[in-house]
Amino acid sequence: MKKNSQLFDSARVSLALDFDLDQRHHTDEVTHSMQLISLSGVQEKCPAVVDGRKIRLARDGERATHILKPAPWDTSLNESWQIPANEYLTMQIASQVYGISTAAHGLCSTPIGHSVYITRRFDLRPDGTKYPMEDMATLIGRSEASEGIVFKYRGSYYDMAMAIRRYTEAWMVELERFFELVVFNYIFANGDAHLKNFSIIRYDEGYRLSPAYDLMNTALHVRDEDFALSAGLSSSLPKSEAYLRTGHPCRQDFEAFGKEIGLVELRLRRILDKYSVLPDEVVRKIEDSQLSEKLRRSYVRIVNERISRFVRKG
Repeated sequence: MKKNSQLFDSARVSLALDFDLDQRHHTDEVTHSMQLISLSGVQEKCPAVVDGRKIRLARDGERATHILKPAPWDTSLNESWQIPANEYLTMQIASQVYGISTAAHGLCSTPIGHSVYITRRFDLRPDGTKYPMEDMATLIGRSEASEGIVFKYRGSYYDMAMAIRRYTEAWMVELERFFELVVFNYIFANGDAHLKNFSIIRYDEGYRLSPAYDLMNTALHVRDEDFALSAGLSSSLPKSEAYLRTGHPCRQDFEAFGKEIGLVELRLRRILDKYSVLPDEVVRKIEDSQLSEKLRRSYVRIVNERISRFVRKG
């Protein structure tokens, strides 16, 4: 039994599922369950609830409180079966090492030993009603109808920053949170940080940036670009000499981006300093994770490569 104050309200809930979600057990119940969910992304997601001390799939008309994400059934992805462990690890690093506010999360296992990522919905009030929430694609006017199926990859992080300035009251605080998340996604090779993976939510009188979600090192599974968005950090910001020469951004580019969106120079530099070295705690978490030894080594190598690019001069 797992006692987790964020994931299960301090209740003791088993993370051992009594049902399967993998391809060989692609039952009508699982298929139907996946159709009930409207969250974005290509990874399979199933709505779930806590029933006593067990987790089960949500039924028709039942408000899901949690989301289950098994390994994708697309076997063309490299080591796809390790994606749940990757997401859990990356979310743990973000929240526990860097202090980034994240959705509550955990790692379940199926009867045949497959890992399933679980996250708690942060858009629900205790009474089951929803907090007002909008993703960045909606806020900046991107949709499949207007942009095609790749709409969530159109634009820049500057576009999102301007939406945060427009729609949040304490926008300077929220911009700093957003800026750090953009830096984190680069250093930890999250090539799927698109418009629908950032949202604002209203818990009280004003909107704020939502807890971070869908964080993972995508470079372990696919050949990704540095940024998920087509225009990168900004469509108007000149690239550094290092960026022009190597095709990869460095700290100078992120510093210029932070200034462009209105951050105080001293504060943005403190954020950048955090990501200029690889903390020992990150390495320990990777070594203690459920990733295979091969992927643990690859994870460390990829992050070290990103940091080397980040800190280079000229």
